[in-house]
Amino acid sequence: MRLRALLCALFVVAMCSYSWAGTKYKVIYVYNTTTSVDTFPNWFNLDASSDNVPGVSTERTYKELLKGKKSRTVIVAVIDSGVEVDHEDLKDVIWVNKGETPNNGKDDDGNGYIDDVHGWNFIGGKGGTHVGDDTYEVTRLYKKYTEMYKDTDESSLSRKELVDYNRYKGIKKQFEEVLGEAIVNCERYKSIYDGYLENITIVEKVLGKKEGITYDDIKGMEGTEEAVPTQKFFAEWEGRGIPLAGLSSLDGAVDFYCGQVEHAYNVDFNPRTIVGDDYSNSYEKIYGNNSYEGPDADHGTHVAGIIAASRGNDLGIDGVADNVQIMVLRVVPNGDERDKDVANAIRYAADNGASVINMSFGKAFSWDKQVVDEAVRYAKKKDVLLVHAAGNSSLDTDIENNFPNDKYAKKKLFRPKGASNWLEIGASSWENGKVADFSNYAVENVDVFAPGVKLNSTVPGSDYREMSGTSMASPVVAGVAAVLRSYFPTLTAEQVRDVIMDSSIKSDTKFNKPGSVKEEVTLSKLCKTGGMVSLYEAVKLAEKTKGKKKVKAIVEDVRP
Repeated sequence: MRLRALLCALFVVAMCSYSWAGTKYKVIYVYNTTTSVDTFPNWFNLDASSDNVPGVSTERTYKELLKGKKSRTVIVAVIDSGVEVDHEDLKDVIWVNKGETPNNGKDDDGNGYIDDVHGWNFIGGKGGTHVGDDTYEVTRLYKKYTEMYKDTDESSLSRKELVDYNRYKGIKKQFEEVLGEAIVNCERYKSIYDGYLENITIVEKVLGKKEGITYDDIKGMEGTEEAVPTQKFFAEWEGRGIPLAGLSSLDGAVDFYCGQVEHAYNVDFNPRTIVGDDYSNSYEKIYGNNSYEGPDADHGTHVAGIIAASRGNDLGIDGVADNVQIMVLRVVPNGDERDKDVANAIRYAADNGASVINMSFGKAFSWDKQVVDEAVRYAKKKDVLLVHAAGNSSLDTDIENNFPNDKYAKKKLFRPKGASNWLEIGASSWENGKVADFSNYAVENVDVFAPGVKLNSTVPGSDYREMSGTSMASPVVAGVAAVLRSYFPTLTAEQVRDVIMDSSIKSDTKFNKPGSVKEEVTLSKLCKTGGMVSLYEAVKLAEKTKGKKKVKAIVEDVRP
């Protein structure tokens, strides 16, 4: 499932948990978006010791360690939902394919992609069309296996066939459970929201206004027969602690759950025909279009801004990296990304000069992990670092699946079991550097934590908005990696990975374990390094690492 940003606000309307593919996911609906970090709108770039804010020390690093030093331009590929390439704070940092003449309908550079000036859209079709909504991977697998085994006699299967058949039975059970829950939630929230719309219309009529209505206004209504049942309706929600603004935002819950029923869990929904590729061929490469933004580029544009929003231009925000270009690769719909597209996007990035790839997406099932693994290996040969979001489900990914990941499904002789050019990122909060409650964690499968709560960044319309999620933490680290590759160009992708991990700030401070209000743990129980990313410490270690294989660092906790 796409790693949607968990929008931050003053109040939470409802937190709904649901099981999917053996994994519990949390969906948080919010309203009345505010900035409780107004004093530090660019907090992820600030410093714990000098600013008393636990960011990654970007500003301090440029001022104290990188001032006057030369850097080279680094390309960072953003594999995501699309990016607004003409955003006021991004247009000057968008990658331009110099081998391509814009809009001439020709493949000038001979790479197979026509007019790929800023990247490519692997979920696009002819005439600029594109996939918006799509299914979840569990839905696709359920349909695939149902067609394979609908008339199967289990006793007739070989031992090898039974492996897939048993997988099918597990998928079938889980799919039917989550579909049933989505149907119930769709009906539930639709009923509540319809009731709200009906009753608020009455309130507006009686009060003669539409703005600034409060529960006290509703209690004071008199003189109509309609007032009493309407007052009872709102009194019930006030008693539950749900403000009016919360009820008015429930259309988001309706859209989410009813969208799951209509698209995500609908076995008969197949938007892939828009793309026009042979989906059964995972190694097909030439398909899609150059529609970089797609129908919903909020997520991808936000990610791109965190990495590279133009620094020092007095607009919006400052990204982490100061000499970087963003390559736009669209593969993430409103649903699950497909392995074939992910693999092709990784290969495209590696072939076209990207040094770092950010991947703020994930899912609990994989259709063809091998083709993604091969692309990861290919990126390693090309010396490309991959940075991936750990997920927003408060889960231990040493136990629960989260794809893609750095563990190869098929190990080759004399090859390590995992990719050494991969970083898996959890999310931390601006509140004293604690771990975000929604963040996934794992002692083996999550490497480090980075700021991922209430990050202000770019969104379409040359606008800016706060979002939260490991989707935001990952580009913070991708930005850090880009700075290292820019100012220390002799470092390999693997060395940059090691520098970021080894220089992370260690701490014995205890936090609530994500998803728990009782169990307190240290960072060493939540990720491999037990540390938070610091650009400042990474640059200091990178200076020592130049020309050496590896240098360990011991960094003391400097958070407030």
